[in-house]
Amino acid sequence: MNYSRLTVVTGHYGSGKTNFSVNIALDIAAKGHKCTVIDLDIVNPYFRTADFGKLFEEHGIAVHAPVYANTNLDIPSLNIPLESILADGGYVVIDVGGDDEGAKALGRFAPLINGFADKEMLYVINKYRYLTKEPAEAVQVMREIEFSGGIACTGIVNNSNLGAETTPLTIRESLPFAEEVSKLTGLPIRATCAAEGAEADNAPELYTVKRYVHNVWEDECQ
Repeated sequence: MNYSRLTVVTGHYGSGKTNFSVNIALDIAAKGHKCTVIDLDIVNPYFRTADFGKLFEEHGIAVHAPVYANTNLDIPSLNIPLESILADGGYVVIDVGGDDEGAKALGRFAPLINGFADKEMLYVINKYRYLTKEPAEAVQVMREIEFSGGIACTGIVNNSNLGAETTPLTIRESLPFAEEVSKLTGLPIRATCAAEGAEADNAPELYTVKRYVHNVWEDECQ
């Protein structure tokens, strides 16, 4: 993938946007670029990019998150100096909370983000997740996120998967779904994510990812 200086990653709960955010941040750093991750997920207490602080530190990636991240505070503080971070150069990845409620935090930074030229807002979809199994449902969630956050999406990321049970067939069967979402929104498919060994032939913009985010029940079984 080619990255803009500022990449905003959003999507519905369970779409895998946090795992995608972690992958692209590590990818950017691996290419020798300065990278900062901003965790704006103020809704979901699980599967946060802020949870990967040690991993990011090992790769020289800076992390900014709401003050309440990994604490028991109910009301987060969004004292994140996005303007100075962007002015400092390098690449920035923003992981936004799922659905329109999560996108409200993004709205605070909308004027700054909309005025930044080298940016993109990627909408992550997963055909196999509840409430977005039909293209029209996925599009509706996207529109709600755009309205709440005040920023328009620029591309689609097909991250359809079944966790550890994902196979190339899983990916292939998701391609028509992603193509229909692309058609309905008029947005290009910027990536088709697949873990190593699950890559599907002819998948548009195939992007091999590692699974850094695991479901709680998977961790308990290890």
